[in-house]
Amino acid sequence: MTDDTRSEAYAELAALGPYGPGFGHALITMVEPHPGHEYAYNRWYEDDHFIAGAMAMPWMYAGRRFVATRELQLLRYPEKSAVAQPVTAGCYITVYWITAGRYADHMKWTVGINKRLNRDARVYHDRTHVFTAFQDHAVTVYRDGAAGPRDFHALDHPYAGIVVQVIDAESAGQREELLEWLRARHLPKRLAGGSPAAMVTVFKPTPLPLDRMSYVKQVEGTDTRLTLLWFLQRDPREVWEEHFAGLGEDVAAAGLGRVELVAPFVPTVPGTDTYVDQLR
Repeated sequence: MTDDTRSEAYAELAALGPYGPGFGHALITMVEPHPGHEYAYNRWYEDDHFIAGAMAMPWMYAGRRFVATRELQLLRYPEKSAVAQPVTAGCYITVYWITAGRYADHMKWTVGINKRLNRDARVYHDRTHVFTAFQDHAVTVYRDGAAGPRDFHALDHPYAGIVVQVIDAESAGQREELLEWLRARHLPKRLAGGSPAAMVTVFKPTPLPLDRMSYVKQVEGTDTRLTLLWFLQRDPREVWEEHFAGLGEDVAAAGLGRVELVAPFVPTVPGTDTYVDQLR
């Protein structure tokens, strides 16, 4: 029996819709493997799920995994986080870029493929989704202007680490004020003068579809939350105190929101179990 892949439809679909090089959306997924399952989870995610459950899908054109060793987890704040309970939960995070204008098309495929992966027993269930959300790109702020790497290259560029920052505003209106403050004042100031971060990408989370997998909880704060990714050219451990330990105070002083997570990560080494023995 030969599977019908409807190959004739691919030529038709290729002639339709946006296909620009920029990204309009992201999937950001922070996951905690259950104790004792660290090695098996890492191999399943890299050897199977990263490819079959993500990169092989239409309109998801870049992806990269990052890891927080126990040393990095202990740098996180605030202690009482609305994102991670405890704040050290979620030792892996993966970020994917999705082509602008293709969110709806990608979501139809991703719901379908995840149903198929579950049916075929190719989903690793001994893990907890701590912070998993599709997000709309709001703005990118650069340290070096046109001289630096573009944001659509960020997941391919050999950055030394990232810092994930989640901020909650009190209302949708205040979130727009917060976004403008970040874009025009706070981020340019933070990036100036030798910052280890080359850029910061800012996102607004979107609700997950109603037919999502049951083990992924619905996204919170879709009207009030912003997610920031700081892309670093130095190891976050080397620059933490000087450049990142005070982000919560900056936002609080502006009176525009609450920092609910500031968490550093370093890139995984694809195809290896590097760092797995340093998670606990």
